[in-house]
Amino acid sequence: MPVPAQPVERTPSVQADIKLTFAPLVKKSAPAVVNVYAAKRVPQRSPFAGDPFFEQFFGNQLRRPRLESSLGSGVIVDADGLVVTNNHVIEGADEVRVALADGREFDAKILLKDRRADLAVLRIESEKPFPVVPIADSDTAEIGDLVLAIGNPFGIGQTVTSGIVSAVARTHVGSDDLGYFIQTDAAINPGNSGGALIDMKGELVGVNTAIFSRSGGSLGIGFAIPSNMVRAFVEAAREGRPFLRPYIGASFVPVTADIAEAIGLDKPAGALVQGVVDGGPASDAGLRPGDVVLAMDGFSIEGPDSLGYRLATAGLGRKTDLTVRSSDGQTERVRLPLEIAPETPARDERTLDGPTPFSGASVANLSPRLADELEMSQTKNGVVVTEIEPRSPAARLGLQPKDIILSLNGREVASTADLEQRAADGRRGWRVDVERDGKVLTQLVR
Repeated sequence: MPVPAQPVERTPSVQADIKLTFAPLVKKSAPAVVNVYAAKRVPQRSPFAGDPFFEQFFGNQLRRPRLESSLGSGVIVDADGLVVTNNHVIEGADEVRVALADGREFDAKILLKDRRADLAVLRIESEKPFPVVPIADSDTAEIGDLVLAIGNPFGIGQTVTSGIVSAVARTHVGSDDLGYFIQTDAAINPGNSGGALIDMKGELVGVNTAIFSRSGGSLGIGFAIPSNMVRAFVEAAREGRPFLRPYIGASFVPVTADIAEAIGLDKPAGALVQGVVDGGPASDAGLRPGDVVLAMDGFSIEGPDSLGYRLATAGLGRKTDLTVRSSDGQTERVRLPLEIAPETPARDERTLDGPTPFSGASVANLSPRLADELEMSQTKNGVVVTEIEPRSPAARLGLQPKDIILSLNGREVASTADLEQRAADGRRGWRVDVERDGKVLTQLVR
């Protein structure tokens, strides 16, 4: 009986076997990975505030503001000094500075930031061009690809860790994100946020943004914003415009296993059309409630977040091809224009005042553009609360930002002008119906 062949083990026999290293890649990329310092001034009240005895001598004085600082990372993507980092690194900052690996430091100007994308673009200036990391096509990244994470974890200085791409389409990493992430097991720790995830060509495949950890340290599960999202965001900053997402006039929900079985899909994947706005791009293209979007421009759509990512990175002013499973079981292709959300009706924002329980509430007519700004469904309409003054009658009434005021005393509220006029009629009793998080609530004032 033949003996099975044993695997051949060998020791390194040539110099190349010994000198395998990431060092050339790091030397090429690391100079463009920077430290980002953000400082925020926090007012402090006098310890005697509220004490009548001391206030008669010292008054209600404010102490010198306390300076709070945070530390993150960033990556230079343009030789003219465009730096990409995470929004949460610089959020609320009064001052931002950028320190390069060679020791140089620069004051930075915030050009663009977006909470939902968790991205920010900074500008630093110098007479000499800056080192850069080219932006890769993140759609070419595959599970198993080698990657390096470069950043400043725990503020100890620039650090490089290696790993592989563990997944390429992770969603719902946080509780309130609308994200779509590359997952990696390269060690990412606090302070790495905004740093570079680079591929073996030395190109930026993602911006490190989050870790999954109960202890605060790396457990081998880190997440990066794909470079194609970064590219779209940087282009908006270059052009001096906000980062606008296309308006399609439809809402989507995930396809569950039960839904997939009911409509004859092999697996629960795709974005199920829940609602369509009459006269919107989706309606004009032929999308109907019950349809399922399976692919966009040849890329599979796993769910609503996947579709949102593809729409955000596709760019405005063009048309995209959707592969759709219709509610009657037919698969068809739909051509969808990607347009800027319209501001119709005009927002006509007003702040209510006077002897009314709505005093202190700022309200506006809800349009698709305003809904996008407020991070609400673009299929909603009506009069929305945009701001509430603290300790105002409107605050005591229980109104909150993003509440949609549906009716007063059983009569529909059609516009901000309608609300202002009817709120000032001097009634003693009010019944207010509002929509909050998809639920209708009733507030009574007597």
